[in-house]
Amino acid sequence: MTQHLTLHTRTTPAGAVIELAGELDHHTADEVRNALPGLGLHAGQQLVLDLGGLTFCDSSGITVLIAARNHALASDASIALAAVPHRVSRIFRIVGLEQVFPSYLTAEDAETAWLPTTE
Repeated sequence: MTQHLTLHTRTTPAGAVIELAGELDHHTADEVRNALPGLGLHAGQQLVLDLGGLTFCDSSGITVLIAARNHALASDASIALAAVPHRVSRIFRIVGLEQVFPSYLTAEDAETAWLPTTE
């Protein structure tokens, strides 16, 4: 039985942060996908996905993370992952996604490292 996903969004000076907890799988990925259009990302901002509370992530979860990246790029924003659980980072290394997503220990570290990309 699938554990529910908890999704919490907040806004920082750098941009939106989505905190995820629970299972990110084919049952819950649409919750994340549906939250993306309402984030109000602006050019030069950064979307941070805080994965510290994830207990499981399957291929549908990885697909929605890529959709979040595409959403950020379409808004001329950047994306970063924070607090990536070991089991998820291992999958990312295997499929080569660690080169696609910058990763930080915490969402605060991602915000500190953020540099606006507007000209």
